[in-house]
Amino acid sequence: MAVGPSGSSSHRLLLLLLLLPLLGLRGRGQGFGQTRFICTSVPLDGDMCAATAPGTGSAEELKSTVLQLRETVLQQKETIMNQKDTIRELTAKLGRCESQSVLETSPAEKGGGAGRKGGFSKNTMGDLSRSPAAETLSQLGQTLQSLKTRLENLEQFSRMNSSSQTNNLKDILQNKIDDLERQVLSRVNSLEEGKFNPKNESEERGKIESTLTSLHQRISDLEKGQKDNRPPDRFQLTFPLRTNYMYAKVKKSLPEMYAFTVCMWIKSSASPGMGTPFSYAVPGQANELVLIEWGNNPMEILINDKVAKLPFVINDGKWHHICVTWTTRDGVWEAYQDGTQTGNGENLAPYHPIKPQGVLVLGQEQDTLGGGFDATQAFVGELAHFNMWDRKLSPGEVYSLATCSSKALSGNVIAWAEANIDIYGGATKWTFEACRQLN
Repeated sequence: MAVGPSGSSSHRLLLLLLLLPLLGLRGRGQGFGQTRFICTSVPLDGDMCAATAPGTGSAEELKSTVLQLRETVLQQKETIMNQKDTIRELTAKLGRCESQSVLETSPAEKGGGAGRKGGFSKNTMGDLSRSPAAETLSQLGQTLQSLKTRLENLEQFSRMNSSSQTNNLKDILQNKIDDLERQVLSRVNSLEEGKFNPKNESEERGKIESTLTSLHQRISDLEKGQKDNRPPDRFQLTFPLRTNYMYAKVKKSLPEMYAFTVCMWIKSSASPGMGTPFSYAVPGQANELVLIEWGNNPMEILINDKVAKLPFVINDGKWHHICVTWTTRDGVWEAYQDGTQTGNGENLAPYHPIKPQGVLVLGQEQDTLGGGFDATQAFVGELAHFNMWDRKLSPGEVYSLATCSSKALSGNVIAWAEANIDIYGGATKWTFEACRQLN
């Protein structure tokens, strides 16, 4: 809407239409054919209110009418000024929108995006040079490019050198690639919480997840030769972020057990609470057997929803070996950290056998059978050599496992082997040697 040269004429006509009802000069029907306009001449120095037109009433009535007219004119003038301000503001916004549209549909972009650096458009609204969403996506693009470059270097090195040299390089790059992936996933989560453009952000997240999946597949291909040459238990699982979709699943279920020992190597610096290293759910009971450290609570073991607090101190970013033993008779339990017993108790779900045919998950706490994950209870860190027995190990056996002082025992119920574990949602496998961590 614009105000042109004819604006003053339009204002006069509008003013006349507003004045007619006040003067009592309405016409009958659709026209003014039966209306009379009465004009009275007034001297230049005379009082308009003192002039009395025939048939129009007293001077006081005319004076009142004039005051009303003046008030109406002032109100109309104020309204018009407000409308002009609104028109100017809308016109400016329209101009900025038009310029934004021109940039987004430039010929270079229509031709395949060659004119857009990194695939992100400029934001010309106001004084902002880039929107928060575009800036975040730009950083994600740079991170992914860096990850690709490192992976290509790894592939090239793999072709030119022996497998042992390649393994050494992978160990060097492992932490760097993990850090880059943490940044990507963290920024994707931040992007999901934003309110920029849900459709575009969803598309960008899909692209990033697809790229990460491709990179993980290429890394797995590179490691095939390495896996063929290493023992099946020399690997670790890495859970870099607290999510509700990153986990590992043990292919084998548990039998009915009247006693057990569960041991593992674990490393975490997550706070508050490292989350859930493992959970075992059965039909009708999601908390059949769970190890969890949630919030500011100490680590706990749950059996059939009964709880015992464990005296572990392990979230210092270092590798620790932990074991928990339990027998159904009187519910007696013992806890070991780094080969030494640190606590014990009884009356933990006494005379309740561990039920069979359930689902064993690493890295998440189950609220339903095989699912119902909560990100706030997810494990963040690294885990290896998860083994389970259907008996109580002796203190000497636990010490041997923690110190690598004898040939390692493998669980007779769950044995740590790559063939027994499926990973999901971005959890990764890396080479791991427990005894090397003690040096």
